Amino acid sequence: MSNAAKVNEFLDKAKVFYFLTTDGDQPKGRPFGFHMLVDDKVYFGCGTFKNVFKQLTQNPKVEVLALDGGDFLRYDGLAKVVKDDALLAKVREAMPQIMDLYDKNGWEMGLFCLENGHAEIRGMMDLKEEFDV
Repeated sequence: MSNAAKVNEFLDKAKVFYFLTTDGDQPKGRPFGFHMLVDDKVYFGCGTFKNVFKQLTQNPKVEVLALDGGDFLRYDGLAKVVKDDALLAKVREAMPQIMDLYDKNGWEMGLFCLENGHAEIRGMMDLKEEFDV
């Protein structure tokens, strides 16, 4: 299993995870649920009108935090915005109701992945696995 697939599998198990950015010098976190593995890259998406999207474009240093039972994942890297119609079509297949809402409101889904990623899977007291993604 590739390292990207390990991250994706952990996020699948966690279902909801937390996406962390900064707003100036203030940390900001919020729950996310959408992610998908395509061509061995984990992609995320959110509305380009949202503060989180503005934050990750102003400072691309981000982190994902996910919990699965007693284990947690930290996955950090540089957010890279991706404009790809084929990828957006896969998002439409995965989340048709959300994308219909975006279309009705004239909103754009911003897709991104993390470059130069690093991940840790930890228990409360120990490091279980650490790898680059």
